[in-house]
Amino acid sequence: MAKINNSGQRILRKKEKQVRYLQANSRELNSTFGYPNNTIKTSRYSVFNFLPLNLFEQFQRLANAYFLILLFLQLIPQISPLAWYTTVIPLMVVLSITAVKDAIDDVKRHQNDNHVNNRSVLVVMNGRIKEDKWMNIQVGDIIKLKNNQPVTADVLLLSSSEPYGLTYIETAELDGETNLKVKQSISVTSNLEDNLGLLSAFDGKVRCESPNNKLDKFTGILTFKGKNYTLDHDKLLLRGCIIRNTDWCYGLVIYTGPDTKLMQNCGKSTFKRTHMDHLLNVLVLWIFLFLGGMCFILAIGHGIWENKKGYYFQDFLPWEEYVSSSVVSAILTFWSYFIILNTMVPISLYVSVEIIRLGNSCYINWDRKMYYAPKNTPAQARTTTLNEELGQVKYVFSDKTGTLTQNIMIFNKCSINGIIYGCGYDKNGQKVKVSEETEKVDFSYNKLADPKFSFYDNTLVEAMKKGDHWVHLFFLSLSLCHTVMSEEKVEGKLVYQAQSPDEGALVTAARNFGFVFRSRTSETIMVVEMGETKVYQLLAILDFSNVRKRMSVIVRTPEDRVMLFCKGADTILCQLLHPSCRSLREVTMEHLDDFAFEGLRTLMVAYREVDNAFYQAWSKKHSEACLSLENREDKMSDVYGEMEKDLMLLGATAIEDKLQDGVPETITILNKAKIKIWVLTGDKQETAVNIAYACNIFEEEMDGIFIMEGKNDETVRQELRLARNKMKPESLLESDPVNTYLNTKPQMPFRIPEEVPNGNYGLIINGYSLAYALEGNLELELLRTVCMCKGVICCRMTPLQKAQVVELMKRYKQVVTLAIGDGANDVSMIKAAHIGVGITGQEGMQAMLNSDYAISQFRYLQRLLLVHGRWSYNRMCKFLSYFFYKNFAFTLMHFWYAFFSGFSAQTVYDTWFITFYNLVYTSLPVLSLSLFDQDVNETWSLRFPELYDPGQHNLYFNKKEFVKCLVRGIYSSFVLFFIPMRTIHNSMDSDGKEISDYQSFSLIVQTALLCVVTVQIALDTTYWTLISHIFTWGSLGFYFCILFLLYSDGLCLMFPNVFQFLGVARNTLNLPQMWLIIILSVVLCILPVIGYRFLKPLFWPADVDKIMNRIHLWTRHPLLPPTQTKLRHTRPRRSAYAFSHKQGFGALITSGKTMKDKQAVLAAHHPKGAGQGPQKAGLRPKPRGSGRRKALRVTRGTHRSEQLGRWASTAGPEDRTNAPSGGAAGGKARSDHRLRGCRGARTLPTRPERRGAPACPSCSTTPGGRETRPPAPQPPPAPSPPARSSPTVSSDCPCGDTPQLTRAQLYRCIHISFAGPERAQRPSSQPRDRGGGFRTASPSQAVGALCPFGPWFRSWYLPESG
Repeated sequence: MAKINNSGQRILRKKEKQVRYLQANSRELNSTFGYPNNTIKTSRYSVFNFLPLNLFEQFQRLANAYFLILLFLQLIPQISPLAWYTTVIPLMVVLSITAVKDAIDDVKRHQNDNHVNNRSVLVVMNGRIKEDKWMNIQVGDIIKLKNNQPVTADVLLLSSSEPYGLTYIETAELDGETNLKVKQSISVTSNLEDNLGLLSAFDGKVRCESPNNKLDKFTGILTFKGKNYTLDHDKLLLRGCIIRNTDWCYGLVIYTGPDTKLMQNCGKSTFKRTHMDHLLNVLVLWIFLFLGGMCFILAIGHGIWENKKGYYFQDFLPWEEYVSSSVVSAILTFWSYFIILNTMVPISLYVSVEIIRLGNSCYINWDRKMYYAPKNTPAQARTTTLNEELGQVKYVFSDKTGTLTQNIMIFNKCSINGIIYGCGYDKNGQKVKVSEETEKVDFSYNKLADPKFSFYDNTLVEAMKKGDHWVHLFFLSLSLCHTVMSEEKVEGKLVYQAQSPDEGALVTAARNFGFVFRSRTSETIMVVEMGETKVYQLLAILDFSNVRKRMSVIVRTPEDRVMLFCKGADTILCQLLHPSCRSLREVTMEHLDDFAFEGLRTLMVAYREVDNAFYQAWSKKHSEACLSLENREDKMSDVYGEMEKDLMLLGATAIEDKLQDGVPETITILNKAKIKIWVLTGDKQETAVNIAYACNIFEEEMDGIFIMEGKNDETVRQELRLARNKMKPESLLESDPVNTYLNTKPQMPFRIPEEVPNGNYGLIINGYSLAYALEGNLELELLRTVCMCKGVICCRMTPLQKAQVVELMKRYKQVVTLAIGDGANDVSMIKAAHIGVGITGQEGMQAMLNSDYAISQFRYLQRLLLVHGRWSYNRMCKFLSYFFYKNFAFTLMHFWYAFFSGFSAQTVYDTWFITFYNLVYTSLPVLSLSLFDQDVNETWSLRFPELYDPGQHNLYFNKKEFVKCLVRGIYSSFVLFFIPMRTIHNSMDSDGKEISDYQSFSLIVQTALLCVVTVQIALDTTYWTLISHIFTWGSLGFYFCILFLLYSDGLCLMFPNVFQFLGVARNTLNLPQMWLIIILSVVLCILPVIGYRFLKPLFWPADVDKIMNRIHLWTRHPLLPPTQTKLRHTRPRRSAYAFSHKQGFGALITSGKTMKDKQAVLAAHHPKGAGQGPQKAGLRPKPRGSGRRKALRVTRGTHRSEQLGRWASTAGPEDRTNAPSGGAAGGKARSDHRLRGCRGARTLPTRPERRGAPACPSCSTTPGGRETRPPAPQPPPAPSPPARSSPTVSSDCPCGDTPQLTRAQLYRCIHISFAGPERAQRPSSQPRDRGGGFRTASPSQAVGALCPFGPWFRSWYLPESG
């Protein structure tokens, strides 16, 4: 029982740790919980831990640890043939250079941290407002935030300057969305307002979840005055948000500093090392073992020699006192050779590596072609340790918003009444491609136009000015059907705040073309129509949702007509159109296909005129559905459906989700380089897929695209296996090599080999399914499937899932990963990848501050990888190959010499040559090679991305290449030792003096060695510059100059113990045998290399060799550029709005909560009615039953839209009698051919029906049916330009009637049925709508969250009769 109680207490304590408790305005109580302050820290070091921590990280390199051990050995005089300072000084230099570089990087991080921590914020304390620093804020404090101010910490919203405690925020730095979001405080705290006394006395207690990285979730309970209030994410302001359109707000600090969700998503700072660093660690271990083996052999040889011959030399070479036997002498000799042969891994290797990386990083910083002038931001290498890794990237994980796109929506084109507008034309009327030089439309006639808006088709402006009815009605719909909020602090300067950039683009387009959305209240919308101000009564907003994929508004016009305007996805609206719109619908659908082919986001626009009686009946049903407690969502959907039917099509919009410049071309080039690009985004699926097509991640010619939508692990498993079965059926067999390997249950870490599919495929997976796929039993299935795909789209992802996907790839694949993003939600992914690239965009600086490289545009990535990355990789590989080769050749001659020196640990070279070999004689040539060499220039690197392939497979330097270097070094050392040895053996000079002395031999060997390695690096150099010549040949010349200095008579006489080679240079260089030896040695060492490099491309050519041959051929004989062919569009794809993830503003707008003072708004535009209420301001409608309601007008006078209601005065009695109840009746004022769907100033001839009988050329219907309802009446068309005149309708209509009929007669004669929505009968090969969804919660959530409560609902949604 005691054990049970103890375990229960432990569980209880564990749960308590998972819950956070705090009390407002009580620092003493909150301090007992040990919550951190608001200080953030992105730096890695401090003043106290820098030295030990940095040294610990540096000694993780085996080479540094090796040299540290070597230093200790050199401190033992009995075994050290070299002075201790020969190792200490180089080691200190290497450690110091690296430490200084790391310190500089960390100082920059400290400066950024200090800048943020020392920002000022207003804190409420003891009834007063005190200014304090961010870092001093503590949990439980109440702070005041002002407009355009970043949020200090994660705070609970208490009150604000807006009604009902609303606060508008921008979360670009968190989730990459620049659109506006709204937060709302609970009612009990919103009453506190800005009363400092009440705020200081507020002692509410909060119990909430512990800190986590979930940006969109928060749960808690506020206890105040004995009552509990539920808290959720909509009441929490996160650090990193920006306050917008809110004068002030107060918040209670919940999470501070490292506990904030922003910092929780940053992840831990890790010390990234390249694959080359890891390879060098392995190779150093190999060298260490090889060195130990050689020392062991030489020690045994020394012991044997001492036993057999050394005994006879005791008189001349007596043993030291501490040497008692040949065994002891052999042990000491082992360590002596260990010190002598240490140059196999010289300390200068790492000094050179750091210099090379620093130089290549400077190239990135200095690259003017990666400089973004509009923001004055160059590319920045924030680390110098990953340059060669840029040349080995296989997978790129990219964010979407702000990375691939600019998150800027542009109204690009539109289709109105079957006519496309938006194409650019030159002065001759010829269609031209729109560019920066194309002349823009002049909107100077509109004083309220947005100066930033650009359009290139003057015909649309001409139609507006001529009063084209359909164009006017189209833009009137755009100016009314939205939830945009307007702000006008300066007269005439409107600022729109939209919940999605798409809506902002549409409303801005309507504004520029003359229909200016000016302001709104909960009951009215004010629009300036071609200079005339009108007020529309807002009756209802039918908000958008992912299911409805449309949005509608119901308004009462100033002419007292009830109108419904709707916009949404074409797949939905096509089913809601009136049958008479068939002809126009087909033409518009063709336009939509053209828009979609260009990667534009499409949307249909329609309207309906509603009979007043029908609206009153519908309003009652709507109110009942809103108040329903059961099945509210279904009831609301049914009610919406009753209103949104028999719509009249106006046209379609095409919005460009503006990609960053050069994104499609960049991705195409990266794909040619066999770099796979995955998009990891929190956006919705339709938008992400559309962008994937626009960016060339997905292509029309793909063999298939798989969509993973499983709701459980078993379904996800089946979907993955089905996809793998199509891509590579044999991968599901037990005999498959990968399955066989996995069945052996290899120990971690193990690598999954690459699998080649039978075509090009793409894959789409959402975050919900990904959560199951990332589990242990499915992650390998997921990885094998996605790695066979050419492009992968992961949508609706959390920041944690982004990092998990990257970690999964790193864990099981031997590839280099790169993550690129621009928001705080990308930080964890950037830190998890081998290389993190941050884009310095409009979404904050968090991604850039946590990245390894910073660029301003995604298109610079191709230059970063294919130019700088490939050059850095090639240079590093050449450097390592050459460096190991020259040091093997240099060191192994000690091994051969040991057999001729009694294994006495004597060096073959002069001491000064050993000192200067790596430091002076060979350092500059190898640095020249590593900093300036280019196999091809940047133009060819970008034109042939296939040249990038060797780096992905690490072909230029690996374990195999290392063994080749070792073999070449052994061979060269053998030649360089035995050629001089046998040449000067028993040789004499012309004067009869013997030249086979030790000093002459040493000089000949070292000179021959230096000549060989110099010729070798000359062969490795493919790009010669003046600096290359100076460094390469100058180093060799410098050797001969310093040779005469070191071996001069003066130095030898002054310091005989230091300079012992007196006159050797003068005597030896005069010998013809020496130059013969040098020539012979160079030929024998270099000839095999030349032969191998000549024969390899002929007999074993690699793909790179073939490309290099083409480049050399084209360099000599330039070819004409290839002709560009236009790809054929095979499958239409559509994407409508990329609405925000949150529900719409519709419920808030109609609730009146967004309005500070309705009368103030009215007074601003109606000075005479100010302060008299809406009725006295000219907005009071008549009671029901008193006849037609008065027009809601602000200014008097006749406007073109008033003609919409004049059909009644011209229609005959029969027309009015037979008018349908759902809409207004028609009249002769509207031409009859327009009644049949051939509307507007232009009627396109219909095409033959593809799925039935031929269509009627007049009414565009097929025989066998009847029309259920005529379109809403319209005024007579305006005079049309000659180029767009309407064709006359012939009298031989298949219907058997002539156009000169009344409406009733026309209804009786129509016998042609409507075959159904055209989209529903499209071939199955064409995909269903890829977009069109309004991104929000369900309608019941959007309205039901507010509609059952408060007087605003009863006064607005309920009928006037009560």
